[in-house]
Amino acid sequence: MRTWKEFGRVFADPVRSSDRFFTILARPNDVGMARLGLAISRKAAKRAVDRNRLKRIAREVFRHKTLPAWDYVVTARPQAASAPSAALHESLDGLFDKLVRRGAPPRDHG
Repeated sequence: MRTWKEFGRVFADPVRSSDRFFTILARPNDVGMARLGLAISRKAAKRAVDRNRLKRIAREVFRHKTLPAWDYVVTARPQAASAPSAALHESLDGLFDKLVRRGAPPRDHG
């Protein structure tokens, strides 16, 4: 996902899954494939190197998952910046699995 319009569509009416490290917002798309958007703020990780680490881990977990054709936006919480990578991988893996199990698409407003 690249444009603010695409992000805004997900933020407007998402299915949400979260834990102490991340929140993932999701919404079905018409593209026919899963797409990832990252919204890792300075509030969550002050240093650029930490934000980039969180994004790298999110991309890696996303690549290894088989997901339905939805748009996913990953946001981080401040605890994620100092957490070990293994814990972050496990967190994201579980959140994506929870969204897939839920499977019920949100109501579509157009």
